[in-house]
Amino acid sequence: MPDTHTPVPSVFSPLAKALLDGFSEGVVVFDPQGKVLYANAQAREALSGLESDEEDSQNLMPRLAAMGGRLRPLRIGALELGEAMFIPGIEGPTTLADREKDAIVRTLDAHGWKLAETAKHLGISRTTLWRRLKAYGLHRDGRTRLARNQGAGVEFA
Repeated sequence: MPDTHTPVPSVFSPLAKALLDGFSEGVVVFDPQGKVLYANAQAREALSGLESDEEDSQNLMPRLAAMGGRLRPLRIGALELGEAMFIPGIEGPTTLADREKDAIVRTLDAHGWKLAETAKHLGISRTTLWRRLKAYGLHRDGRTRLARNQGAGVEFA
């Protein structure tokens, strides 16, 4: 009889990593044996604060749970893929719009506010970038609409 067992992926795809890195919480993914498969940047920051007298990841789950971590099973149908631990209390933007704005501003800063380079790096068109800048009230020189209007002598009551 052929083996119908689906292998557990040993490496996360770039898309899966990007998705996990998009969480405002720390996320640690464990395989079915409790070995750490991946930790997003927020989780790595939280883990760096833990004293690691032992490298045993079996010891890691209770310590993360003590920090308020929530453990959730990862399954596809009846196949157990492992577990994910969500670690709360990570600073930063919490809404999708705030995270998008933050990512756009960081990328603009990294590319010297050159819109074509920024759009290419983000994988969006320049028109989409312009629309996002307008929606978030950002000016191409990095000022917000409010700061630009106040600089022009316009006062708000």
